Amino acid sequence: MSATILDGNAIASEIKSRIRATVSERVAAGGRKPGLAMVLVGQDPASELYVKLKQRDCEEVGFKSVVVRLPVETPQPRVVSVLDELNDDPTIDGILVQLPLPTHIDSNEVIERVAPDKDVDGLHPYNMGRLAARKPLLRSCTPKGVMTLLRHTGVELRGLDATIIGASNDVGRPMTLELLLAGCTVTTAHKFTRNTRGHVERADIVISATGKPGLVKGSWIREGSIVIDVGITRQPDGRLLGDIEFDEAVKRAAWITPVPGGVGPMTRASMLENALFASEVLHA
Repeated sequence: MSATILDGNAIASEIKSRIRATVSERVAAGGRKPGLAMVLVGQDPASELYVKLKQRDCEEVGFKSVVVRLPVETPQPRVVSVLDELNDDPTIDGILVQLPLPTHIDSNEVIERVAPDKDVDGLHPYNMGRLAARKPLLRSCTPKGVMTLLRHTGVELRGLDATIIGASNDVGRPMTLELLLAGCTVTTAHKFTRNTRGHVERADIVISATGKPGLVKGSWIREGSIVIDVGITRQPDGRLLGDIEFDEAVKRAAWITPVPGGVGPMTRASMLENALFASEVLHA
């Protein structure tokens, strides 16, 4: 058997087309464009690339986008004051703080300073708490994108066994909550888990988000399972590798995401969905 590829680029393109049509209708009716602000502290090349991609996404769907670039030595109070200004700006529906931040800045404090109704990354404790309480508003972007990919398989998720590898605040933990909400039985494996292989071998759904290339062996994958690889790491030769041994896993899984072109585009598309939701529902 050979798995069906879950093409994140194609699905994200469909999402952006729907958002673009919605924004066009809104503007034609006299409404304003949704606004997205990005805050970048320093000149990290990877962060610069991500911001450019997000700017391009905004242009594609007709959003207003604002980028606030601050020097790497900017003190935390100044970053906080910028966020306060954006929180108070009625033309801004979503705020993204590009991570990682310089080491002298407390990332948790900065994330919590973003107004919950403008937290389109879905990382604010308020939004995480809403998800835990089964009353989600703005959802963490990567798990939200993964749930969209899972829906595209057409498989009924309720009752399935899912194993998530990685317990980070931005992926693993909210992913666990999303799958619980969908009716799955969820195992979250982490660095203290004693038998990750055993959990993977029993899983109907495997989601890995560690950034450790080849951590999950293809031979561990259960026949007919759904495999989502969130990890992506650039090798010295320029190749991008995921957490899962793709060449072997693709022979066993029923559905699988490629790296790149799987989860990454869905994360950005989910952020746009969050921003549109914020503008239409939370800021209407």
